[in-house]
Amino acid sequence: MLNTQDILETIKMIREENLDIRTVTMGISLFDCISDDPARLEAKIYDKITTSAKRLVEVAEDLERTYGIPIVNKRISVTPISYVGAGLSPDGFVRLAHMLERAATTLGVNFIGGYSAHVQKGAIKGAEALVESIPQALAETEHICSSVNVATTKAGINMDAVKRMGEIIKETAYLTRERDSIGCAKLVVFANIPEDNPFMAGAVHGIGEPDTVINVGVSGPGVVAAAIKEAGDCDFSALADTVKKIAFKITRVGQLIAAEAARRLGVPYGIVDLSLAPTPAAGDSVAEILENMGLERCGTHGTTAALALLNDAVKKGGVMASSHVGGLSGAFIPVSEDRGMIEAVERGVLSLEKLEAMTAVCSVGLDMIAIPGDTPASTISGIIADEISIGVVNTKTTAVRVIPVWGKDVGESAEFGGLLGYAPIMPLRQDSCERFISRGGRIPAPIHSLKN
Repeated sequence: MLNTQDILETIKMIREENLDIRTVTMGISLFDCISDDPARLEAKIYDKITTSAKRLVEVAEDLERTYGIPIVNKRISVTPISYVGAGLSPDGFVRLAHMLERAATTLGVNFIGGYSAHVQKGAIKGAEALVESIPQALAETEHICSSVNVATTKAGINMDAVKRMGEIIKETAYLTRERDSIGCAKLVVFANIPEDNPFMAGAVHGIGEPDTVINVGVSGPGVVAAAIKEAGDCDFSALADTVKKIAFKITRVGQLIAAEAARRLGVPYGIVDLSLAPTPAAGDSVAEILENMGLERCGTHGTTAALALLNDAVKKGGVMASSHVGGLSGAFIPVSEDRGMIEAVERGVLSLEKLEAMTAVCSVGLDMIAIPGDTPASTISGIIADEISIGVVNTKTTAVRVIPVWGKDVGESAEFGGLLGYAPIMPLRQDSCERFISRGGRIPAPIHSLKN
């Protein structure tokens, strides 16, 4: 029997507290498209994507109308392209990126993720060529997102790849310098990348996934913030229970959309990603959640503990609501996409070092952080190495999406638009790490990687 109070509460969450389905993402395997002929490869990939996802946008829009739940993004993730195009040159991969762009435009999706390579222990020739192509591919397309996995807990950290990614990020920033280096907002460097993440820029369709699948990312920072505010000055156990209960309700909404989208499209339902993904809109901020817990400003002392409580409670509530939870699942802290985070940076309360500490207890990593455009590539590699180490040692996913904004410095800001928002340029340490980064080779896996 339907519970009237639950229905009214859900309506309130949608209308007043920014509850939405952040993304319905269709994962598509491209292994059956592999061909020695580049033209044939491109044609087969285009046909596979446009056939498999032909009704994705239509079905998502119909679900919005049917259930009254906003679905913000309709996206596609594909098999890491470095595997599918293993014999291509960098120019060949760029042509493939243009083909993916045409597919995205034809289908009307927001992004295609999977212009990606996995190089945690070394790089096949296809991965090397794809990495070299990333700056040009992202500069010449609008809908393509790229990710590179440079480390796992089992393999350790490929520091040669870390060094090269610092350089790639700089090149991407330069090629998109007329738009505040926005190409870097579509590029993320990972440790322990998940195979079923529906969120960009790191979405890929892993090799252990079905031929096609629907994964859904829910979001509701505003809902959680409102629930905590209403709970008042309760103790931490009651606070955690409040978050768990609201995460349960949010996840139920996500599971409903995921299952129904999969049924209508005739593909398997994969996972619901529980991540609280903020937007620049007022009342849709992870920072506001932490501040409603009692912090004067996100970034002050106590922030990491508050975020740890939030992340754990979201996961506990979510797994009670759905048997199929995956992706990243927890709380995102992308600076440019969270109004509270932006204000904390502008006030000097939230620093890069504090953000790094916070990533040890939340879902992903250093995300959508604008830094001075003249930052050396070795410093960017150092930032990547620090963050990736947290993931490797703690057996969790971490990632880096930093944007060296060409021609801008601390005190200025970068404007990315839409859900990507805007970001104040954050200061960095000026002392060099170049000798350390230039050593090359691999940082060995931690001892607990030997669990088996």
